[in-house]
Amino acid sequence: MLLCFMKGNEYFKIILMFFLIIPHLILYFCLPQKRKRMIKSDIYISNLHCGKHSIVYYLIIFPSFRTLFYYRVGKSSIFLKIFLPGEKLFFINTELDGYAYVLSHPYCTILNAKKIGHHFNCKHLTTVGNKQDGRNDLIPTIGNNVSLGANVSIIGDITIGDNVIIGAGSVVVKSIPSNCIVAGNPAKVIKYLK
Repeated sequence: MLLCFMKGNEYFKIILMFFLIIPHLILYFCLPQKRKRMIKSDIYISNLHCGKHSIVYYLIIFPSFRTLFYYRVGKSSIFLKIFLPGEKLFFINTELDGYAYVLSHPYCTILNAKKIGHHFNCKHLTTVGNKQDGRNDLIPTIGNNVSLGANVSIIGDITIGDNVIIGAGSVVVKSIPSNCIVAGNPAKVIKYLK
């Protein structure tokens, strides 16, 4: 199925990619159950959005998934990144509490929070971080089932509740309650969800 999307020289590239992900798969199968469970959850949520695919598919096609995979694996992935890099401008410097969906090209995205809950989804140009340089105690906490549109900034020691959708281009500088949709600069609640 994967090869039907390839043209010309891309067949050679895809065969090379298969060989490059073999160490990824060996490392994956050697991981502790907790980390393996997290990666399986990331694949599960990605399958809900993209159709049913395997870890091989996501590792080959999506550099953003590789970045998330390297984050889940930890320091033992340092050599894997040399041969098959993740998304170059996607940085995760936080505790991802549960599964995440990051296949929506999170280009130029920085996630630096105290904690991010499960079923987290972000798009490109997202910044989650501190309010003041060098003050990593002034970073957000993000709840479960939070979806961020493109070009969202969440800055400061604030809390984003559960089941929140933040519209594209929003700048969030104050805490947001659960079960709502917010948008704007500065972001305001525009609708409460049932």
